[in-house]
Amino acid sequence: MMAAERGASANTLAAYRRDLEAYGLHVAAQSRDLKSAGPEDIRSHLASLEASGMARSSAARKLSAIRQLHRFLHGDGLSGDNPATAIESPRAGRPLPKVISEAEVAALIATAKARVPKAKGKALVKAWRLLCLLELLYATGLRVSELVGLTVRAATAERDFILVKGKGGRERLVPVSGEARGALSDYLKVLTAGDGGGSNWLFPSSGAAGHLTRQHFALELKALGREAGLDAARLSPHVLRHGFASHLLAGGADLRAVQQMLGHADISTTQIYTHIQSDRLRDVVEAHHPLSSKKS
Repeated sequence: MMAAERGASANTLAAYRRDLEAYGLHVAAQSRDLKSAGPEDIRSHLASLEASGMARSSAARKLSAIRQLHRFLHGDGLSGDNPATAIESPRAGRPLPKVISEAEVAALIATAKARVPKAKGKALVKAWRLLCLLELLYATGLRVSELVGLTVRAATAERDFILVKGKGGRERLVPVSGEARGALSDYLKVLTAGDGGGSNWLFPSSGAAGHLTRQHFALELKALGREAGLDAARLSPHVLRHGFASHLLAGGADLRAVQQMLGHADISTTQIYTHIQSDRLRDVVEAHHPLSSKKS
């Protein structure tokens, strides 16, 4: 059915075969066959997968194959009911975002600044562009797609804010620090004097999109990280966005304000950053709570 009716690929068929063969062996070990399997068989199979250390995301994929099998058996009249309807998917824990320290951000920016005096011609524009990208990203927490897709007008229409069009076409005003605004101003002067002065894009490119791609920025960021002596594998534009949010919260910023700046529709998405503050909060309690062992 998967091959004939759904046109599933060979890789998909092979994955389903492996998952269902393992499930079939588990059911057979309970002296039952697939047509007579019940919810307890599915639950015990999932429990054995979890006990083996399998990730919840992988277990959820295997459960999807089991569900489709029982839906097929029941739909074709080969079994009396569908035992998979009573089974909930394993809940995958939300991974904590990768973090970057304030010292590491400072090292990145210092390294980018050091490139500027050494650069000439087009290399000078690229050096200022990277510095401007860094300053804006860390100062605003924009998504990388929002950052590279900025127009000159959106970035300069307001002195202290940038107008951003985010997910779902929702627009928001994001405040910009004086340091980032200065880097933006200096970059625009160099850009205007060069070949990119006639473009509407803030970070123009000769590529199909017309502006710098997020992939190219990510590569430049990793190269800069290596030059700064940092682990390039840990660096990405999204990590800097995480740094913006976590450093603001560590400094006492209001969660709702951070939510608005990040452009999160749901505050629960922003709350993930509060979890990475757990060590700092524990230290605060231990240092200041009247019954703390450190105060006694």
